[in-house]
Amino acid sequence: MRFTWPGGQSISSLWNGTQSTSGSSVTVRNAAYNGSVPAGGSTTFGFTANGSAATPTATCSSP
Repeated sequence: MRFTWPGGQSISSLWNGTQSTSGSSVTVRNAAYNGSVPAGGSTTFGFTANGSAATPTATCSSP
């Protein structure tokens, strides 16, 4: 999953995934223990963030 923060926000804690960040762009991938999701399956992750409240637009894709 990818998204871009609209104004200076940052992730302070993330669970059930791994994050990489480049500027305001964030990518979250499955963690090693939930990395194989079957067709039609699902997984979830969550995070807490710092900064002003914002709702970024997210995009999802498979590797």
